[in-house]
Amino acid sequence: MQVDSDPDWSALLIRVRDHEDKAAFALLFRHFAPRIKAFLRKSGASDTLAEECAQEVMATVWHKAHLFDPSRASVATWVFTIARNRRIDALRKARRPEPEDLPWGPEAEPEQSEALELRQETARLGEALRQLPEKQRALIERAYFGDLSHTEIADETGLPLGTIKSRIRLALERLRHQMS
Repeated sequence: MQVDSDPDWSALLIRVRDHEDKAAFALLFRHFAPRIKAFLRKSGASDTLAEECAQEVMATVWHKAHLFDPSRASVATWVFTIARNRRIDALRKARRPEPEDLPWGPEAEPEQSEALELRQETARLGEALRQLPEKQRALIERAYFGDLSHTEIADETGLPLGTIKSRIRLALERLRHQMS
């Protein structure tokens, strides 16, 4: 196991995955936990929530290390996807809207009518999502809010890829119908 300034994160996570290597996990934890906490703070989480979520993310890394596939994503991408999903879950539990991403430059103020129309459309979409069957809604949220591919969702849930695709297609058809 490397202990230099730039360890092979994939090799460490594979040691956790294959051998439940606690020393490898400790190195991953020391590197990623503070970065996850900073990411969550920049996303609008309080210090307490960021700390709790960072702890939960790292626990998930330990327990779900068997799902890591270095051919599909880097360790950082995999860990920060877990962190992003945990942040969304925490915000949902708090029943607060997800903070908007920081803009890259000044944005023009929308017209009052456009802003009202956008709020109404967003409310309609939120209601349409709430009316979806739970199994379909959960997959839509993972695919579109969690930025997960159908294959990644299948890996996470253990559901067949065809089932994932069918449920998402049916959910999108229902949403289109409700929104038209």
